[in-house]
Amino acid sequence: MERPDRVDAMLAAWRAERPEIATLTLELTKRIGRLHAFVAEASQRALEGFGVTYAEFDVLATLRRSGRPYRLKPSRLAESSMLTTGGTSNILQRLGAAGLVRREPDPDDRRSSWVCLTPEGLELTDRIVAATGGAHEALFERVPEETGRALADLMRDALLAFGDDAPNTP
Repeated sequence: MERPDRVDAMLAAWRAERPEIATLTLELTKRIGRLHAFVAEASQRALEGFGVTYAEFDVLATLRRSGRPYRLKPSRLAESSMLTTGGTSNILQRLGAAGLVRREPDPDDRRSSWVCLTPEGLELTDRIVAATGGAHEALFERVPEETGRALADLMRDALLAFGDDAPNTP
């Protein structure tokens, strides 16, 4: 170990008090939690001033990455943005009131509708994507590229082991 981090310090304290608790699982969950906290903080700072929450941005970004005409069915939108359908519905109401998305009836299914990005929603989403991408680049700029690549590949392996295979959604 080149130099210890906060998780190493916490594990050392557990080893002194309750060695059976200082497991690889604890080390992994604490390090993942620390990484998440850093990314969430950078994302939140980047979102300030745009008037949207992270969940709202996630819905906008999901529509944006779906490609032209930037529209999805509400159920697929919920699945792609990893939100509940109820949570997605609330977010869509707020985004619709802000003029960032609109609902369009599905001509092939009267019971269904499409959720579409408005031109204002598209423009805002592109600005937020640039801001959050820049914040994440700045956060990881001190991590060597080969370390980042190895970490990304190892995290994919873990996620696949958990059953987190890619769905057929944007």
